[in-house]
Amino acid sequence: MLPTAPRLGGLLWKMPWRMSATRKANQRDRLKRVDDVIETVRASGITCHALDKALLMPKENEMPAKDKYTIFNAHSRGYRKGMHKVPKFTRITHRVNPRGF
Repeated sequence: MLPTAPRLGGLLWKMPWRMSATRKANQRDRLKRVDDVIETVRASGITCHALDKALLMPKENEMPAKDKYTIFNAHSRGYRKGMHKVPKFTRITHRVNPRGF
């Protein structure tokens, strides 16, 4: 049999250890679009528990770069890992991290 990447112990899907400038720009745009939706729903006068929770979170322009592109992870060295390594990171909000991290 021919040696393939999985058979040789290599990863089939390569994941870069840092986010590229394009991925960071897309992440910032995604956060801004979510902020716009939250503001639109707030302006419409609708009230609900999910909206109250969303209004407590920081907006994209209030977040430091560390929180935009990384997330707290108790198992990683330095307790942070790249946002792009989280499954479904485009659908789940990770705006709030534990205090001190």
